Amino acid sequence: MAEIILENLGHSYLSDPSGDNDYALKPVNLTWQDGKTYALLGPSGCGKTTMLNIISGLVPPSHGRLLFDGQDVTQMATSARNIAQVFQFPVIYSTKTVRQNLAFPLECRDVAPGRIKERVAEVSALLDLDYALDMPARRLSADQKQLISLGRGLVREDVSAILLDEPLTVIDPQMKFMLRRKLREINRKTGVTMILVTHDQSEAMSFADEIVVMKDGRVQQSGTPAELFSRPQNEFVGYFIGSPPMNMITLNARKDALGTDALSLTKALPSDPNAGLHQLGIRPEHIALVSATDQNMGTGTIKKIEHLGVDGIVTLELSAGVVIKAKTRKHTGMQVGNAMGINVRAEDALLYVEGALAAAQ
Repeated sequence: MAEIILENLGHSYLSDPSGDNDYALKPVNLTWQDGKTYALLGPSGCGKTTMLNIISGLVPPSHGRLLFDGQDVTQMATSARNIAQVFQFPVIYSTKTVRQNLAFPLECRDVAPGRIKERVAEVSALLDLDYALDMPARRLSADQKQLISLGRGLVREDVSAILLDEPLTVIDPQMKFMLRRKLREINRKTGVTMILVTHDQSEAMSFADEIVVMKDGRVQQSGTPAELFSRPQNEFVGYFIGSPPMNMITLNARKDALGTDALSLTKALPSDPNAGLHQLGIRPEHIALVSATDQNMGTGTIKKIEHLGVDGIVTLELSAGVVIKAKTRKHTGMQVGNAMGINVRAEDALLYVEGALAAAQ
């Protein structure tokens, strides 16, 4: 296990990059603590796999340093970093049994046969694979094969971190839930650092102690799931984290404050008088729907109701054509065309200036 530090680490696949646009991973500084779970989250092509491959040693960075427990490993070969990597598609030896697959990494390191037997038994019990130890690996399902890939990383006692490159993509939803739970359990029992690459925010939120949100090769925000949900640092994070995404309502200057006809909620003007677009960011979960005759900050007409079981997504049109979404458990008694009152706590309405969270927020 290891603390991993990315020190001004960046990479371009071009031999002579001339600017930021030429970098698949723009320089970044991050510190990941030993024994925690992390997720690299973002759309395809955002640089998350490039970052993971630099950590594993598959890609040498253009500049910057990578440190494991304070040791500079930037130029070290993958084999010297003691990294285990699990890929999107299971990589196993189909002609070997599950037992032989788990034992193989230790056999390559000349570990004593007695210790190999002990470690295989420990890891197979941890992954609930005891029943399949003597089965040919080719006969197993996709999720079972991914467990074998994971087990080959866990069986080594010297592993610094386990890197997971979208390993749940090819697995059905129920198995995804089971494997995410299993990964968290393994992390708690072993204390091994785990880094997951994913484009699925639900996967990242349910797995990671800390999430790194990326876009266009740049880290947009790094923090706990709660921090990313409650205080997204820019409009992209507000959109990418949460389902539905954060509502963004354009504000106008009114004397010494910012306001909108849609809601009787104001925000102080930022210090920069030349600042451009001002928006109010409100999570759908933070909108309370009440009767239009009750005390409220504004009213809207229901345009659509999406029933998701316990929760429902209600789309409303407010004054001036402003459309917002509210997530509520009171949706069953509502109908399209109804007028509803809307309330929001002042602390749940965040001010964004040119797409970035205002400092005072």
